[in-house]
Amino acid sequence: MFGVLAAVAASSSASNDVEPGVLGFLVVAAIGVALVFLMRSMNKQFRKITPNPEPPGGGAQDSGGSGGSSPESQHQTGRQEAPK
Repeated sequence: MFGVLAAVAASSSASNDVEPGVLGFLVVAAIGVALVFLMRSMNKQFRKITPNPEPPGGGAQDSGGSGGSSPESQHQTGRQEAPK
C-alpha cells in the first residue's frame, strides 16, 4: 500500500504542470450557484423592509432640547401603543 502511494507521489512531483482540473471547476461553479441563491434571498429580504414613516430630522420628539441624543429618542421604534 505504501509503495503504491510513494510511486504516485514520486511521479506527480516530477511533473511541473499544475492544472485545476474538473474538481476546481466544480468547486467554482458550486460557489457561483450558491452566490446566485444568496443574492436572490437578500433581495427578497430587502423588499420586505418598509421605510420609516417619520420624516428625517426629528420633529416633535426633539422638543426636550437635548438634540436627540437622549437614550429614549434613540431607541424608539415608531410604533405607538394604543390608549387603554
